[in-house]
Amino acid sequence: MASAPLSRDSILDAALAVAADRHWEAVRLFDVAEQLGVTLADLQPLLAEKEQLVDWLWQRADETLLADCRGKSFQTLDFPKQFEACVLAWLGALQPARRTFRQMLEVRMEPGHLHIQIPTLFQVSRSVQWMRELCGRDATFLRRASEETALTAVFVSTLLVWLGDDSHGSQRSRDWCRDRLAQAIALGRWWPRRPPSTGQ
Repeated sequence: MASAPLSRDSILDAALAVAADRHWEAVRLFDVAEQLGVTLADLQPLLAEKEQLVDWLWQRADETLLADCRGKSFQTLDFPKQFEACVLAWLGALQPARRTFRQMLEVRMEPGHLHIQIPTLFQVSRSVQWMRELCGRDATFLRRASEETALTAVFVSTLLVWLGDDSHGSQRSRDWCRDRLAQAIALGRWWPRRPPSTGQ
């Protein structure tokens, strides 16, 4: 039996430790159980399947985002710097496991994995929504939808650059995020500013 209570974080950390010297596709739950010194029966009440580990890692990034992007120093930033800080905080949470996270996404994007690809799209949307909330964005209707689309494009494109970014301090990803965000804000001048008519 385990020497300490199992938790989402302890299981995830064990899985990442196993994945450190192999491809994520080759990680098996019995490897994770062995790393923890427990049985598969011990894991099952907390972990339904291996794919849940990817969701937990994503959630860890969301939690880091919410913990880091707050307080007076964050609130006094203008919106572009706030959103950039949000994206970088999210990516920073994954930096120690970047190679494994890239492999996780590669596996998810393989043909025939719609059952996990569609939930990933919802995860992207939720992360961007948290970033908008942290930045105090209050647009409505068409302007909100346009802004969400643009900011999602900034987030996803920065994530893709970051996955292969070996520059010092991920500077290339930082520059990419900043430039794409500036473009999105410039395009935002054309976003609808009034809610649609109700016809009444």
